[in-house]
Amino acid sequence: MTSRKGEAFAADAGIAWTDSAPGIRRKVLCHDDAVMLVRFAFEAGAAGAEHRHPNRQVSVIESGTFDVTIAGRTQRLGPGDSYLVAPNLLHGATAIEAGVIVDTFSPPRSDFL
Repeated sequence: MTSRKGEAFAADAGIAWTDSAPGIRRKVLCHDDAVMLVRFAFEAGAAGAEHRHPNRQVSVIESGTFDVTIAGRTQRLGPGDSYLVAPNLLHGATAIEAGVIVDTFSPPRSDFL
């Protein structure tokens, strides 16, 4: 099952993972025309290559430890830490240990649907 646009509730266990990059998988939890919530699971050492997109992104580290780089500045983040990526800023994340990042995108990432 995948998330369905506009659904009020999303049961994590019923949503399938999609391979995103080597050692990284994702699942789109909820979305509508304005916002999207996505869970990313990283294996230790996996890197989300630096990239940019027109979507505003707000993220929280659910578990694990990550080096997150935004516009050339790197910060080590752990559970409960969060970050904001303005549209079109170069950014990426590397898992120092296995973990999960939960991202919110506005507007939704059409390439994830």
